[in-house]
Amino acid sequence: MPADQLILVTGAAGRTGGVGRSVVAGLRARGLAVRALVHREDERAAALRATGAEVVTGDLTHPADVARAVDGCRRVFFTMSVVPEYLEAAVTMAAVAREYGDLEVCVALSQMTVSTMTVLSTTESHQQRLHWLAEQAFAWSSVPVTQLRATVFLEHPFFTTLAEASIARDGTIRLPFGSARTSPVAAADVAEVATTILADPSGHTGKVYELTGPRSQNMTAIAAEYAQALGRPVTYADVPLREWTEHDLAALGLPDHLTEHVACMARLVAQNRYDRLTHQVEELTGHPATSVRAFVSARRRQAPPEP
Repeated sequence: MPADQLILVTGAAGRTGGVGRSVVAGLRARGLAVRALVHREDERAAALRATGAEVVTGDLTHPADVARAVDGCRRVFFTMSVVPEYLEAAVTMAAVAREYGDLEVCVALSQMTVSTMTVLSTTESHQQRLHWLAEQAFAWSSVPVTQLRATVFLEHPFFTTLAEASIARDGTIRLPFGSARTSPVAAADVAEVATTILADPSGHTGKVYELTGPRSQNMTAIAAEYAQALGRPVTYADVPLREWTEHDLAALGLPDHLTEHVACMARLVAQNRYDRLTHQVEELTGHPATSVRAFVSARRRQAPPEP
């Protein structure tokens, strides 16, 4: 691929996980030309521009904006925040890419839950249903797609905002997961997989990759990894789902669509729907997926010193 051939990265200014931002950084580190699509100009757009990426603003649900962003790009990374407009954006990308693009590959970030869903599934969140439908739309479009189905991120509030607050308060991680197992994955690992495929998509088109952390374990074992990383006792406190939803989750003040999605994720984790383990991160990047202990240790090092 010529060094000046643009790769489009959508969701480049996303907050939670920052997969899009990390993909931009990874591609630029390889000397590849990147066009980063952001929703608005702000400090995050400026930071992307500082990497040497071309930054354009636009709305993924507006076909003209998407066509302008895709123009001249042969590879695309598609991701978007957890919002009700997700399916509209995915269909718009697929339609524009089919009509106006000449893509080698569109690497689309999906969710692991899709792997066990059917057209008649009813137990998943509205966002998970949108992801399932988006995968169907990409398939119908005949655009060359590689789907990355990531499990829950280590950056999710389950393991950051909520866990850090309760650990600081009483040394516990309060979640309604019971004895179920899960294998959270680091956003940096997902971004590295995407970067690897975008840099050389040969052999990846049409594939679905399921991305997890290095082990699937219950919250007692995960709490032990926190304790090792933090050098202090940390235990798991199982909380009834309704109590957790009405108090812990509600306290985050998230939009209704996102609140419903997170609450549903918690319910599905407790039902062992997230007890999944693959080694595709290692197979695609050449190194093992980030462990909970390594993630918490790195996050601790990056935290600002206490006043």
